[in-house]
Amino acid sequence: MTTNLLALPLPLIFVLSLVFLILGALLGCRLGERATVRGGSTIGTITASILGMLALMIGFTFSMALMRYDARRDALLQEATAIGTTALRARLLPAPYAMESLKLLRDYTQIRLDLAAHAPSEEATAAAIARSNDIQELLWQKAKAVAATNNAMVPTGLYMNTLNDMIDDQERRLTAVRNDVPAIVIWALYVIAVIAVGFTGYAVGLERQFSRVPICILSIVIALVILLIQDLNRPNVGFMRVSQQPILDVAASLEGYTK
Repeated sequence: MTTNLLALPLPLIFVLSLVFLILGALLGCRLGERATVRGGSTIGTITASILGMLALMIGFTFSMALMRYDARRDALLQEATAIGTTALRARLLPAPYAMESLKLLRDYTQIRLDLAAHAPSEEATAAAIARSNDIQELLWQKAKAVAATNNAMVPTGLYMNTLNDMIDDQERRLTAVRNDVPAIVIWALYVIAVIAVGFTGYAVGLERQFSRVPICILSIVIALVILLIQDLNRPNVGFMRVSQQPILDVAASLEGYTK
């Protein structure tokens, strides 16, 4: 299966998950109703084991998604801090390098705000990265020009050190954004979930008088948990986005720097 789950809207993911889970549960119920052997103590044991495996798989996948969400948040904060520190030290550079560098840093920060404002396409993301790289090169060339006339550790050396950190932090953040939960793990979660509700439905079908409402509620709960995992796994879209406040604070600070 090569379908990119990240390309599907979250409401559609929830609907599709719910449809497959309920169909699996109802199919299990129908097979259980047609079974000739009643009782089902063995089926109950198997069902409990598969549900336990599903719980383990959900916990494992949720942990992976949450770790990646935290990594994106930490990478954003680290990059925002590096940009802010670079801007502060850029103000120590001689004219006209100070104002030119601050202008480039404002553009650099704005690129990040523009990307966070909406879900960018791959082409837009690539263009933004290329523009960021161009700004990094311009900033480094200006730093080299300053160093050629004044190679003192303060302020030129400190500025170049933090500029280097800022450049490295871009790659750290891009790596964190691209580090999704592997698709095979998501598909394995779906397969185990459908099998679990199917066996649960089968056990329900063995009891002819048992209501199907609980199995439908179970399917809804599982679909909601999978939706939460998918939401955490998305870097720029969804209901649980990484707060861009650190970048916003840096942008506001840069706008206040006049010299």
